[in-house]
Amino acid sequence: MAGHSKWANIKHRKAGQDAKRGKIFTKFIREIVVAAKAGGPAPEDNPRLRAVVDKALTANMKRDTIDKAIARGAGNADSDNYDEVSYEGYGAGGVAILVECMTDNRNRTVADVRHAFNKRGGNLGTDGSVAYLFSRKGQLVYAPSVDADAVLEAALEAGAEDVVNHDDGSVEVLTEFGDFMAVKEAMSAAGFVHEAADTVMLASLNIDLDAAGADALLGLVDMLEDLDDVQQVHTNAQISQAVLDQLS
Repeated sequence: MAGHSKWANIKHRKAGQDAKRGKIFTKFIREIVVAAKAGGPAPEDNPRLRAVVDKALTANMKRDTIDKAIARGAGNADSDNYDEVSYEGYGAGGVAILVECMTDNRNRTVADVRHAFNKRGGNLGTDGSVAYLFSRKGQLVYAPSVDADAVLEAALEAGAEDVVNHDDGSVEVLTEFGDFMAVKEAMSAAGFVHEAADTVMLASLNIDLDAAGADALLGLVDMLEDLDDVQQVHTNAQISQAVLDQLS
């Protein structure tokens, strides 16, 4: 099955995220605290904590910082009482947008999210307006230089749900949410180095965007991701390499 370039989109997003590394570390700390509080401080017994610690280490967060965040979560400090909330809306071209947040003040968060949608030409929707389009999955992406047949064989043996070969030669491995870490570790053990690995909200229906639509959407996503309470932003947009080249 062929598809648009995940590789191109990941490189484009990563460039912007690298510029906001300090803010990303803050988001990791918040997620580690919440995960440790919900499931305990031992990553081997807490899959959610294990996954976020792995992401934080991959992003070069210091182990000491991670351990302090786990200790905060395990200590159940009142100051670390965050609610997990999601907001749904639409961006350019009718693209569905799902915004996952952790907040200690819902009124502040919804006001900030609504402002971002309004300022960047989007519309904040009601609960359930787009969430039905998304399913949480594990996602591993391998660069175009990878041996696609070897990745397919190893992924299926590791228990992956699907393997997608993209137009630019990159390969995307999809897993059930609960199988993500096991498949990721099996692929690494088999010698495959991923370009990106995360749990994502995968859309069942995607929308292609032209340069104008992509520029507007990426501006909205950037503004949302820059909010302190926003953890992740998911969309069902497809942006081709040709369109990204126009935006460069």
